Amino acid sequence: MGTAAGITRRAAERVRAGHLWVYRSDVERVQPAELAGGALVTVVDGRGIALGTALYSDSSEIALRMVSRQAGVGREEYLGEVRARLRAAIRLRERVAAEAFSGDESNACRLTFSEADELPGIVMDRYGELVVVQLLTQGTAQDDVRAVLAEVLAEQEWVRTVVERPDARVRELEHLETAPEGPLFVRKRCKAALQTVFAINGVRFHFDAGAGQKTGAFLDQRLNYAAAARWAGAGTAGRALDVCTYQGGFALHLARVCERVTGVDASRAALEVADRNLVLNTGLTARVDWIEADAFELMRDYTEAGERFDTIVLDPPAFAKTKRAAEGAMRGYKELNLRAMKMLSAGGTLVTCSCSQHVGMEEFVAVVREAAEDAGRRVQVLEMRGAAPDHPAILTLPETSYLKCLICRAG
Repeated sequence: MGTAAGITRRAAERVRAGHLWVYRSDVERVQPAELAGGALVTVVDGRGIALGTALYSDSSEIALRMVSRQAGVGREEYLGEVRARLRAAIRLRERVAAEAFSGDESNACRLTFSEADELPGIVMDRYGELVVVQLLTQGTAQDDVRAVLAEVLAEQEWVRTVVERPDARVRELEHLETAPEGPLFVRKRCKAALQTVFAINGVRFHFDAGAGQKTGAFLDQRLNYAAAARWAGAGTAGRALDVCTYQGGFALHLARVCERVTGVDASRAALEVADRNLVLNTGLTARVDWIEADAFELMRDYTEAGERFDTIVLDPPAFAKTKRAAEGAMRGYKELNLRAMKMLSAGGTLVTCSCSQHVGMEEFVAVVREAAEDAGRRVQVLEMRGAAPDHPAILTLPETSYLKCLICRAG
């Protein structure tokens, strides 16, 4: 059969059920024994029955990422599939994020979302005329894949510059080589532009593909930003607190409807960008303040001081990046939500989020409920939300349903 990987019965059952990952602990053998990272391999069960083709990693805990139900897919056939799936992913975004392609209110969205678009290890984001690419696996961080991406993106008239921005942590885990310098594509008679201004829901943001602690902006929160502002405006839209504001996403949306907004983040660099974003958005009537602080310490101080807010947003980074970290993450989520509920005015709005893929919606709701019980607050759930539809989830891959957002009213 040539290049192949044999997997355990447990893993084979998951693959047959539609899961797309096989963990290293479930790989029983590879052929040849010195299989190179990034190779396409036929995946077989314990009886030698082929389950499909996967990209192999010799370093990641996710050793196999399924790319086809067909066995024996070669590199040229795989690249053809990448080309077709990229085009399909962009067509989908033109439907589910139509405003990002048709007007000035929003011109940013996720173009491809890895496994969710049958493109494991390939993520692309649009920021106006700039596309930022992440190649996250040994099998995709290759020049032939880069060439296909450039080819397909060049077909889109709105694309001016395409740049690859590796995730430093993923590059270390996957043992990826350094990405080529310079853009992957620049439209003829256009200058390469790594800095731009993009819009979400009519709110404008700076983006610099060469700076910042994240590889991109939080495009997955696009519709949640608007929902938060809508609910805040429907209630007592006085004073709002945005905890872990990063570059001001929720805070600037709330500033459209609230009288005073405070954005908190531990990163001074992120808050400097948030302040530049504030300047971009003329016409906001709210008083907006930025505070550089640890979220837990500041909320403890606010609680003890008896501070009150009409709207509080909690949007922390992923507390649980591994399954083993989930228990500690739950404690962190509970503390933040407990503090927030103690500070909410009667009838106030709480927007609480988790982007930890190892904490499911049911678990997240449970921890928010426990916080409400401990705070002695009667809490109504107004909405249970997830990522915007340009970040689609796959039912057979629960990890793609990573973002949870509850909008609540505190009695």
